[in-house]
Amino acid sequence: MSSLVDVSALRIACVVPTYNGRDDLARLLESLRKQSAIFDLILVDSSSSDGTQELAKSQVSNTLVIPSSQFNHGGTRQMMVDKNPDYDVYIFMTQDAYLDDSESIDRMVSYFADCKVGAVCGRQLPHLNAHPLAQHARFFNYPECSLVKSLSDAPVLGIKTPFISNSFSAYRAEALKEVGGFPEHVILSEDMFIAAKMLLVGWKVAYAGDACCRHSHNYTLKEEFCRYFDQGVFHARESWIRQRFGGAGGEGLRYVKSELKFLGLARLHLWPAAIIRNASKLAAYKIGQQEKHIPLFLKRKLGMHWRYWDTPFGKSQ
Repeated sequence: MSSLVDVSALRIACVVPTYNGRDDLARLLESLRKQSAIFDLILVDSSSSDGTQELAKSQVSNTLVIPSSQFNHGGTRQMMVDKNPDYDVYIFMTQDAYLDDSESIDRMVSYFADCKVGAVCGRQLPHLNAHPLAQHARFFNYPECSLVKSLSDAPVLGIKTPFISNSFSAYRAEALKEVGGFPEHVILSEDMFIAAKMLLVGWKVAYAGDACCRHSHNYTLKEEFCRYFDQGVFHARESWIRQRFGGAGGEGLRYVKSELKFLGLARLHLWPAAIIRNASKLAAYKIGQQEKHIPLFLKRKLGMHWRYWDTPFGKSQ
């Protein structure tokens, strides 16, 4: 029996959650219209008030509007899968990303020719207005070379094995269903959660260095702290991921060295900011890992996704 799948026969849906990002969405929609791939576009808007909702409805027939209070990183994505079950592959993007060329989706879907690939993560290039630290983050985490990973790679790749990002990723419906779909209970990183589950039951996770989007953040120091606090919370609550795949294994120090090299002597004035930011991220992550000892009112202030702490999942320890 052949292990190859005819990707041209796959039914593909592209799902995009939106919220108060009209200009970003317009840019994304333009890049999607230029794609050579054939797919259906599905939007779910969290009751935007800046014209995003109106733009979505005017350009995408399959647009669902939900109360902003009901948005959940994993739950909302799984709801859209459940409401639109007749697809073989689900591509997920965020509104602040856009595709870099007309072949991006075709290249991503091509990895599903291997019937054991359950998920694919695309490459993220920095936005054209990204500051140097944001540029380096994308170049470090999203290299040019492609890679197909399995559980056997964990001793070498560690936590990078289940690395994936829903800013531009795709999932085989069969694999997604086998592992129970996107989780509703996590604060973020529903993508890594799913990839880890897939790897543990024998699926492969591909990184497509040739399928590119533009996506990056010019975070402030505070925003970066809040995001890494939430990452610490995720890894504390989902400790099985680090137990099964290992930790970063010196990745933090390698990142700092790479960043300083990327900045070079020509941007020596940015070195202090880079060092401070990395120290802040590490501190935030460590604090987040201790979230069970932190009162709810303080967790709302420390994290980026403050609404999470008002849900039953956030309140439970």
